[in-house]
Amino acid sequence: MKYNGSPTFTHQQEDRIGVLITNLGTPDAPTPKALHRYLKEFLWDPRVVEVPRLIWWLALNGVILRIRPRRSAKAYATVFTDEGSPLLFHTRNQSKALQALLAEQGQGNVVVDFAMRYGNPSIPSVLESMFNKGVRKLLVLPLYPQYSGSTAASTFDAIAKDFTTRRWIPDLRFVSHYHDYAPFIDVAAKRIEEHWQTHGRADKLMFSFHGVPMRYLHNGDPYHCECHKTARLIAEKLGLGKDKYVTTFQSRFGREEWLKPYTDATLKGFPAQGVKSVQVFCPGFSADCLETIEEIGEENKHYFEEAGGERYEYITALNDRPGHIAALAQLVNDNLQGWSVAPDTGRDERAKALGSSR
Repeated sequence: MKYNGSPTFTHQQEDRIGVLITNLGTPDAPTPKALHRYLKEFLWDPRVVEVPRLIWWLALNGVILRIRPRRSAKAYATVFTDEGSPLLFHTRNQSKALQALLAEQGQGNVVVDFAMRYGNPSIPSVLESMFNKGVRKLLVLPLYPQYSGSTAASTFDAIAKDFTTRRWIPDLRFVSHYHDYAPFIDVAAKRIEEHWQTHGRADKLMFSFHGVPMRYLHNGDPYHCECHKTARLIAEKLGLGKDKYVTTFQSRFGREEWLKPYTDATLKGFPAQGVKSVQVFCPGFSADCLETIEEIGEENKHYFEEAGGERYEYITALNDRPGHIAALAQLVNDNLQGWSVAPDTGRDERAKALGSSR
């Protein structure tokens, strides 16, 4: 086993607390080459696709990666901006805003940074940067409110894998979910209320979450239950009866059964049930991305209107809205309880006395 050193470490370096926020990831560019690289990393993760490796390797490399990158590149091209992909710049903005707010709250010794589980900035590169800044205690906050093995657990896998290459690892705390965290529920409800104040209400409010295969639920993954609890708590905060909202799941992949009801099928069936207007909010997405902007904002709008729907509105994600950052800061502070670092002004001299050159 080869262990990495800390090339910029000196005994003069101040110990710091680190907060690493993470999200799923994004290709570096909306091109087939970049999508091939990104999808290969993403879809090869055994947490994401739980299929025997040999069978999946043949399917992934023999079929999927020959077709999907070009198709996905066209979709990503519709959402990329001069700042890059929406998920990238929204997560960057969240990191900067969280750093600033924590500093205002007196947490000036906390280093906040962000990484992507797949793609860039990678978890190993950001961890290296944080450790070189003196981070010796690390809180990892994956921005997935609802836990799933394919998201939060996969992030933990990446952190643990990186640690196997390091001689000096930090004290570690990991936030696996916050689906029922009151400040998060409050800010999500306020986001919907703000939309209502401007646009009024619709016949139905839809909470759409990213789907996973149904067998993940049967194998013990709590994601389905946590999604429903999040939706119920937001609806209760809004004072909605059960007939005024629905919880659905989007973004299916492959032929097997996924969590139901499906978002697209539900929207296609609404007009025949007398639902002529619908508003969609995605409480599982902390930042807008391809799945919200293009899939929910455009593709599913088309399904609803083609079926006879008259009014369709996507309520944007929380992104770096001040209320969202305040909720994340409170979550961070709750999880930093008992942690502190103090200056050690004599460490450098003691190290030199013991013969250290650094």
